[in-house]
Amino acid sequence: MLEAQAALKKAAVGRGSLLRPPASSTTLKNARCPQSFSFSGRHNETTSNRNMAILNNDDDEDDDRVTLDEASLLNKLIRKSLVESSHNVEVLQRDPRSPLFSVKTFEELHLKPELLHGVYAMGFNRPSKIQETALPMILADPPQNLIAQSQSGTGKTAAFVLAMLSRVNPKQRFPQCLCVAPTYELALQTGRVVEKMGQFCDNIRVTYAVRGNRLLRGSVVEEQIVIGTPGSLLDWCFKLKFMDVRKIRVFVLDEADVLMSKQNFTDQSVRIQRALSEDCQMLLFSATFEDPVLQFATRIVPDPNIIKLRREELTLENIRQYYFQCENIEDKYRALCNIYGSITIGQAIIFCQTRKNASWLYWSLTKDGHQVSLLSGELTVEQRAEVIQNFRDGKDKVLISTNVCARGIDVKQVTIVVNFSLPTKAMYLADFETYLHRIGRTGRFGKKGIAFNMVEKHNLPLLFSIEEHFKIVIKKLDPEDIEALENTED
Repeated sequence: MLEAQAALKKAAVGRGSLLRPPASSTTLKNARCPQSFSFSGRHNETTSNRNMAILNNDDDEDDDRVTLDEASLLNKLIRKSLVESSHNVEVLQRDPRSPLFSVKTFEELHLKPELLHGVYAMGFNRPSKIQETALPMILADPPQNLIAQSQSGTGKTAAFVLAMLSRVNPKQRFPQCLCVAPTYELALQTGRVVEKMGQFCDNIRVTYAVRGNRLLRGSVVEEQIVIGTPGSLLDWCFKLKFMDVRKIRVFVLDEADVLMSKQNFTDQSVRIQRALSEDCQMLLFSATFEDPVLQFATRIVPDPNIIKLRREELTLENIRQYYFQCENIEDKYRALCNIYGSITIGQAIIFCQTRKNASWLYWSLTKDGHQVSLLSGELTVEQRAEVIQNFRDGKDKVLISTNVCARGIDVKQVTIVVNFSLPTKAMYLADFETYLHRIGRTGRFGKKGIAFNMVEKHNLPLLFSIEEHFKIVIKKLDPEDIEALENTED
């Protein structure tokens, strides 16, 4: 923590224009080795039976539950390029009579040369779908308020960072842009975008109202851009009076759906917003747009334009689905090895419901000479991002994962998904949404994919309920029928 505090208080680096974001206080810890189980006869029979009982009891105690802020941070860490969306942008204008502009190039926005240079330095060649419509509104004169919904990776952060950097007057040494983030880590990620996009801007600085960045009482913040979490920002604005909120020109609420999942964060954000001047531009962004999020957004952003980009709609049309009826986990393992020996695997993801089974499967396959990687909630978010990136880069061909990987990982080379255990939720019912997102990792980008489900006899009703829900037929295969396995590729 001391290192994080020291990093936060360092002076601007590089060209003297921007404060580099500090290293996260959540340091990379060594991944804890998963517990190893074996059915190979190396342990005594009592130990082996006990391990089998543990592994075959696939209860919910060990399920990986991913919080919204973890999912959001992971998506920010693994997005190396913008997500291309084929969905049309829906726009609700504050003034329907006003002409609606969209742009196809960043040059059309008439940005300052140093900002345009920064945009291209980030690897953006042209505006994303959401940016085409949002940026002309955000950068309009006079400023317009905006509520925008779009999936992660579509360029929301870059859009509002561009707005903040465009509105800042570098000659004025006081906070002019305020960005509210749900967590310390997400605040730092936004700050890194500010740093990179603004690297050619002179005398523009950013600071962080987050845990660990303690200023002396009586201090006055001179940085023009302040990024922070609601509680710390509330203290900076009102209790400690480090800044004059009436001078804020741009107020951004990022990850509004994540903010709402945190206790008291909505009330704290509303309190900050109410203290702003009437001519302050207000921008709210969210990955989802459920009714509570929309109600909060319209409550906090007056007279907004609203932009929506529909979330990706997964389909099962390109995915051939099969199941093996297995007696126990040993049967599942043998079936998995038969898949290995019969099918050409580009890249594959194997899903387990619990950490125990994922760990056991990782060690078992590793001992048998298979090159696999493991992704579970025991890893930090940064470590998960590293595992995912190695998988995307093709360094690892097979990824064993719990549900922490069920959403948002787009790898074109994934041809096979294996449900080592079916996804379930409370009351031991089939989790249809997770099943869709799991096998949706294959069959992406118009390509065909294969999904194998390994099901014990007592879990067949779960499989049948999945068939009924999606109105599909999941074909039964004999895991010992090598010819039938080979034919699944045709």
